[in-house]
Amino acid sequence: MSREPALPPFWAPVPLQIDYARELNAQQYAAVTAPPGPSLVIAGAGSGKTRALIYRVAYLLEQGIPPNRILLLTFTNKAAQEMMRRTADLLGRGLAALWGGTFHALGNRVLRRHADQLGYSRDFTILDSEDARRLITTCMTEAEVNAKGGKFPKAEVLADLFSLAVNTRQPLSAVLRDQHARFARLEPQIRDLQQRYAARKRAINALDFDDLLAQWLRLMREHPEIGEHYQRRFQFILVDEYQDTNPLQGELIDLLAARNQNVMAVGDDAQSIYGWRGASCLNILKFPERYPAAKVYKIETNYRSTPEILRVANAAIAANVHQFAKKLAPARPAGGKPWVVACADATEQGAFVAQRVAQLRAEGGRLSRMAVLYRAHFHALELQLELTHGDIPFIITSGIRFFEQAHIKDVIAYVKLVANPRDELSFKRLALALPGIGAKGADKLWRAFAAGAPTPPPARPAAPPADGPDAPGIPPPEPSLPLAARLRACGRVVPKKAAAAWAQLAATLEQLAAEDVRDDVAAMIGLVMKAGYAEYLASNYTNPETRLEELEQLAIFARQFPTTTDFLTQLALLTNLEAESESPARADEDRLRLSTIHQAKGLEFDVVFVIMLCDGLFPLERALASPAGEEEERRLMYVAITRARNELYLCYPRQRAAYGSGGGLAQWPSRFLQEIPRKLLKEWELPSFERDE
Repeated sequence: MSREPALPPFWAPVPLQIDYARELNAQQYAAVTAPPGPSLVIAGAGSGKTRALIYRVAYLLEQGIPPNRILLLTFTNKAAQEMMRRTADLLGRGLAALWGGTFHALGNRVLRRHADQLGYSRDFTILDSEDARRLITTCMTEAEVNAKGGKFPKAEVLADLFSLAVNTRQPLSAVLRDQHARFARLEPQIRDLQQRYAARKRAINALDFDDLLAQWLRLMREHPEIGEHYQRRFQFILVDEYQDTNPLQGELIDLLAARNQNVMAVGDDAQSIYGWRGASCLNILKFPERYPAAKVYKIETNYRSTPEILRVANAAIAANVHQFAKKLAPARPAGGKPWVVACADATEQGAFVAQRVAQLRAEGGRLSRMAVLYRAHFHALELQLELTHGDIPFIITSGIRFFEQAHIKDVIAYVKLVANPRDELSFKRLALALPGIGAKGADKLWRAFAAGAPTPPPARPAAPPADGPDAPGIPPPEPSLPLAARLRACGRVVPKKAAAAWAQLAATLEQLAAEDVRDDVAAMIGLVMKAGYAEYLASNYTNPETRLEELEQLAIFARQFPTTTDFLTQLALLTNLEAESESPARADEDRLRLSTIHQAKGLEFDVVFVIMLCDGLFPLERALASPAGEEEERRLMYVAITRARNELYLCYPRQRAAYGSGGGLAQWPSRFLQEIPRKLLKEWELPSFERDE
């Protein structure tokens, strides 16, 4: 191990002469000037958490702590850069010596110095998610495992399983049991692949993203002298967004702080909403148990929202049993009470939001200062139609765009191909999902399908016009040729390993093309899922339950269109709008923001609409299987409410269409709405709301 020069225990105090008592409120001041030792700072929404952190750094420097003895951990590069910039602005100089950044960036920095102690060289490669998937695929080929048939998880699913096991510090068997029970019987094979993947990484001198933390922890545990070096080096450790740490990150922090115990964890347990990706709310809730000498500071003054909105936020989170008791207090003057809006159905809900947004814009409000928040992608489908009809520009920031998600495109490919047998892209998308079919095989199948014969006919003497729809040398399908005949002709060239899967695909397409089905998109989607696509989801994609639910909601959404052509036309329009909404060329345009609550965390808006607040949708039905799941959903509600500065609208439909039937289901308002005392809300009377026809 390379020896570094001894570090002085302190420097001369930095004469900043900041008047902390004047710059901070009393609660912030108490946290910023906390004495050495473990500290937990519970910083409520909109309470100036970042301000407290940067002043804490300044305060430590004024006490003579060298900047290179301070470790500042954040969750995103953007947060790290912002915090370092604001700290430098406060101090009037740069802080190059301070160790600040994301967990993974710091892990990389440590491992670049000591990787040789773990059997890697210091010039190791960091694999991105695509690199990791490809390396796992190589391991599967080596082990002669074929995931194409849907009976074994694909590389992407395996990567997700391996990552969750690492970050939650759980054995693979537990992750399989809890997340992918249908693959539990395959544990020996999956474990073998996990070991092969680890060996491959060592062989090519590569680490994946999770290794930057896992190997950092291993380094300090297996080499105590290195662990002690970093424990001595980091006299003070500051952790931002501590409620979002996972068990692996929690262990890292505890090990780094084991010697000096000078760790300040800053976060808000009421905003812990990432359990689905491995974050553990227990890290923050049990901090006082792990550090018995810890002092808990609460920062509860909210500078964002009106008192009326804060009263609703406090009431919304009150039912959670596992939390630090706190009460957001307003710094702003009074405003209006938040509204609760009961709508007939999702279409009326979308119409209400669209018209209210239009009214607010007419009164001088900017669309970019308004947001519509929802629990899941599909909750905003009807709203997007209403905004489009009302010519209200909007931007979608919900992660991957709904209609661009792979499972949505998979199922839509069936619908498109039945509606238009000339659709080569849709045909090939379906063909490529068959076992043993690659790009060349898909092209061969397409030629047979297009020609309706076992082998393609000779190329045409003349190519079609440059702007024509047909590719040179490949005849389009004959419209008069029955679909069944084309499928049979195509089946003659299907390789044996794909024969069974092709037979299922062909039978499904014939069902979809039946006269009584081909113009009922909801029925078509249902048939696709019954024909084995649900099993395909579990084997090929992460979060299969969520994806299945989204497909069911897509089927419900499709019912409003009288024909398949109408549905596909509207789908194309919405897809293009989603793509345009993220175009850099339109970044400065005034647009309404549509976002999942997860994506909106950390943001604020003058006006917020929270939609689909009915039980089963928010909270999601599957989250109610455990008390912990329900509490995380309630924290999501709290996060949604605390995004609003001036106006808040809580909306729900009294009825929504049910999957698998043509009728509707009566909806109960979300239990989270019912937990808020009615005296804190105002009822919006929809009879006074007239929808433009």
